[in-house]
Amino acid sequence: MRDELEIQTDIVKTLKGIHDPEIPVNIYDLGLIYEVDVDDNRKVTITMTLTAPNCPLADQVVEEVQEKISKIDGVTKVEVRLTFDPPWDKSRMSDEAMLELGFL
Repeated sequence: MRDELEIQTDIVKTLKGIHDPEIPVNIYDLGLIYEVDVDDNRKVTITMTLTAPNCPLADQVVEEVQEKISKIDGVTKVEVRLTFDPPWDKSRMSDEAMLELGFL
């Protein structure tokens, strides 16, 4: 059975493959992922936000996260929690994302 660290690594890799539909950067480097929790039963809970609360593609992003994380070997269940507290701002972005978008 895969351990939690292997699953966590695959989750981050998967999240880095999911891009914001309006910004050409992945949701992980954008800082949209607030927390990833893997419990003893390999249930994954992801707390995330969006760049704007009124994002018209919110459902699409959440569904893509749910679908792709549930396909990771060892994951038994996925719950995606969408929050806007604290609100997202560009300070949450990785240096790579800031460089890619011309903020550095």
